[in-house]
Amino acid sequence: MLHRGHKSTDGGELIVPMAWLYAEYIADELLRTGDLMPPTSFEFRAGRDALALTIFLSDTDGELPGIRVVSQLDTWASLTAYDQPWQDWVRERMAKLGAEAAESGEPAPDLELARAAWRWLEETELLAPDLNAVPGGAAAVGEDEGPKVWTKAWQLGLPLGHLAIHLF
Repeated sequence: MLHRGHKSTDGGELIVPMAWLYAEYIADELLRTGDLMPPTSFEFRAGRDALALTIFLSDTDGELPGIRVVSQLDTWASLTAYDQPWQDWVRERMAKLGAEAAESGEPAPDLELARAAWRWLEETELLAPDLNAVPGGAAAVGEDEGPKVWTKAWQLGLPLGHLAIHLF
């Protein structure tokens, strides 16, 4: 998953996190194509990061920069489906990649970016419509007027990413 770059000024070698950057690019394009929310919104970021994590962590063979996106859509859709324990899968894959990186002793900038995205998705809460509210329980009918609840970013971003995959 690592792409070797140029020699740095201190004699070390720069490592470009190509796998993560490519996963993030694919996720961004899927969400922009779906046109589900403004690209500057926190909801868009949550969807992009959830999709990027799915794409990055599902690449078990290190072939991400060479894959054909269309051939992977079914895999990503099944991983992001409502009834799947996505967050557990992410934690397990991150732990496995972390152990592999520690064992190899190689720097893992892709994994560091993935960890930062996961941390943001877990620690950030966004105010979103309460999808579990009793229908008709509120007098308001508009999306902005209905009941809202603070929701972890991954819980909002994951279904947005899943929908974007289906709209592609």
